[in-house]
Amino acid sequence: MSLSETLSQERRARLAAERLLELKQAELFEANRKLSQHARHLSDEIIVKREETEVLRDENIRTKEDLEKANTAVHIAERRLWDSIETIQDGFAVFDPSDIMIAANPAYLRVFDGLDDVRPGISYPEIVRLAVEEGIIDIGELSRDRFIEQAITRWRAPVREPHTIRLWNNQFVKLVDRRSSDGDMVSLGLNITSTIRYEERLKKARSKAEAANRAKSAFLANMSHEIRTPMNGMVGMADLLSETELNEEQTLYVDTIKSSGEALLGLINDVLDYSKIEASKLTLHPEPFDLERCIQDVMVLLQPSAAQKGVDMIIDYDMFMPTNFIGDPGRLRQVLTNLIGNAVKFTHSGHVIVRVVGLPEETGKRQRVHVSVEDSGIGIAPDMIDHIFGEFNQVEDERNRKFEGTGLGLAITRQLVQLMGGDIWVDSEEGVGSCFGFHITMNVTEDAKPMPLPSWMHKAALLDHINANSLILEKQLTALGFDVSPFDNIDDLLASPLDAQVYLIDNNLPETNIEHLIATLRERGVTAPVLLMTSGPVSTRSPKIEDARTLQKPLLRSDLWRTLTDLVPVDPKEIDTSDQSDRRMRILAAEDNKTNQLVFGKMLKALDIELRFANNGREAVELYQGFQPDLVFMDISMPEVDGKEATREIRTLELNTGIHTPIVALTAHAMAGDEKDILAAGLDHYMTKPLRKAAIIDRILMEHPESCRPIMPEEPTAAPEPPTPPSTGMNTGTSADSGVMAGA
Repeated sequence: MSLSETLSQERRARLAAERLLELKQAELFEANRKLSQHARHLSDEIIVKREETEVLRDENIRTKEDLEKANTAVHIAERRLWDSIETIQDGFAVFDPSDIMIAANPAYLRVFDGLDDVRPGISYPEIVRLAVEEGIIDIGELSRDRFIEQAITRWRAPVREPHTIRLWNNQFVKLVDRRSSDGDMVSLGLNITSTIRYEERLKKARSKAEAANRAKSAFLANMSHEIRTPMNGMVGMADLLSETELNEEQTLYVDTIKSSGEALLGLINDVLDYSKIEASKLTLHPEPFDLERCIQDVMVLLQPSAAQKGVDMIIDYDMFMPTNFIGDPGRLRQVLTNLIGNAVKFTHSGHVIVRVVGLPEETGKRQRVHVSVEDSGIGIAPDMIDHIFGEFNQVEDERNRKFEGTGLGLAITRQLVQLMGGDIWVDSEEGVGSCFGFHITMNVTEDAKPMPLPSWMHKAALLDHINANSLILEKQLTALGFDVSPFDNIDDLLASPLDAQVYLIDNNLPETNIEHLIATLRERGVTAPVLLMTSGPVSTRSPKIEDARTLQKPLLRSDLWRTLTDLVPVDPKEIDTSDQSDRRMRILAAEDNKTNQLVFGKMLKALDIELRFANNGREAVELYQGFQPDLVFMDISMPEVDGKEATREIRTLELNTGIHTPIVALTAHAMAGDEKDILAAGLDHYMTKPLRKAAIIDRILMEHPESCRPIMPEEPTAAPEPPTPPSTGMNTGTSADSGVMAGA
């Protein structure tokens, strides 16, 4: 090869090497560039990581600081908790799920002082066993094994009620154990010794208070009985003395004795009831009763007092309202007596009207009964209306200071009405009169359905000078289907056609001889039945007209219906005035007190009866069998055999004879509940001492057999009867028939 070729090859080789070098340099540059970029990226990541690491380090430092603070707080809280637990006087212990003690405060361990085994690590069953064996716990009448078994059973029960144990030193601990959600048991031992001893003191105090209350009740009942017994003699003798010939001064003395005795009995009744209200011992005794008759009984008892002042007493009972309800008749009678008695007390003339209406409830088995007592008395000043229902309050001013009393009557009445679930109110106009009203809701036991009247009876003549009474009776008769012709004087009646089928005539018409009036009607051809509306036993002494029936005022709807349905037209030719009775009414009175026997006998001396006394219950039973009385008055507290036992023996004897003899309790027992207890022994009626002549005669008249001769002797006439009806004073009576039965 030539030199030029060699040089040319070398040049070509050098050029190739240079191109290769340039290529490699370019690749190396690119590699260096990438490496530089990667290095910068790594550097950036290192910086970021370093920053993150610094943040994490700072957070770690803060976390450590927070954890240290939290640990410190937990330690402080735990220390404070245990310091508190160790400070309290009640025991505290914690057991793990396997019943091993984890911790306990000194109060818990102090109970086991001297027992080194009782410390954290001991099991609960072992604690109970040691406590029983060492006599720390009073196990009572249980055996040791039985007590331990019951304690462990209670500990392991799903639910544990607090349990009180007694320690050897007479300390009482209440165990309250609660299992947590993780199975640990927290046990508290609360020292309730002071509470137990306080409760024991309360029990002793309560026992003493109850004993004192029983003694108080027994004292009140005994005092009520003991006071009423001599009061019966005192008031009864005053009644009898007032019937004798007395001068004006002596009459004043007798009236003062009577009024003072009645006032004293009123005070006794009010204080007894108020003491029961004050002690929250006043209770109701619901039972079926006749509301209308209950009202009439109260008005009949108060009627003599009203009659002395010329005050008319009227009942306006809704004609189609039921009369049989379920309630407490005794307490309702007390409410009515207070309200009606007040109305009579503060009314000098005019009237007292008791209005009764009912509002049936949706069920139809209950009625809201509204009772209002209206009077035409002195009224109440507006500024005193809210004052009168307070305790020991009276409406006192210069006009009525003469009205005595405790001022408890209306307070007791309001309490009784509220106890029956009702309300009471008053409306009054001074100088015009007052209206006291109340409402209570009671269950109805029957529907008010008037009896069917005879077909021949459709027209009635009504003669009554009292306008209010006439309007009410006219309304009732109209509701029964009558065409009523009311008259307020005899002349108008006699001037009428006299074509009524029944004549209702008030027995107390002023300046009127009722017997002559009825005779005049018969002479003019009137054959229709005549009904005399009388007030009390005194009025029934009047006419002995065989074809005249009597109705006692205030009138009961049932009595009015029954009397009307029993009526038949009368033929004057068939009137038999001869006395068909062949014997006197026989009355047996069982009374151990000689004074009361004397009073009772003197009260009834004017009656045409055969009266015998028994000195005790045993004599009463013996006399009953031989004497065969028509009526028995039975004292309750008697020696040997009391009145209740004597009544039970009489009722047993009657099982063989089939005869039921009315027995009336005459008793000084007038506390709440006495009446129900006495009547439960088989007695028919209940009357409290001191006795009232009018009330006794009323009862005798009610029980008078038709086969016996009349008990009232005919009163002599002062002068022959003139042709025209004169004034005979038929509506007057002796003072002995006035007043109410005390304690009713």
